[in-house]
Amino acid sequence: MKTYYNPEDLKKFGNISEFEPNLAKKFFDYYGEVFKEGALTAREKSLIALAVAHAVQCPYCIDAYTSDTMEKGCDEQQIMEAVHVASAIKGGATLVHGVQMMNKYKELSM
Repeated sequence: MKTYYNPEDLKKFGNISEFEPNLAKKFFDYYGEVFKEGALTAREKSLIALAVAHAVQCPYCIDAYTSDTMEKGCDEQQIMEAVHVASAIKGGATLVHGVQMMNKYKELSM
């Protein structure tokens, strides 16, 4: 199946440093630090990453963190629940901005 996003491109992510090695190194160093065990486990961070991947709709991240959560022992119910959490937050964020629209509408209709 041909898609706009080529799943094989995920394997090339490290090549992003080709055009700007200094900034890429800073990003990858930061990225590595973020995903180290800390107050949150690597498993918890992976579930958060999977949820965020869905919220920002990054197919590469969805593929990567689906695999990563499974490798860290998450089952299908846990990863789907993470996706629903992301959906609820994104939906709520959309709706709460409706208050701004309502305020503007009321201001303009006076």
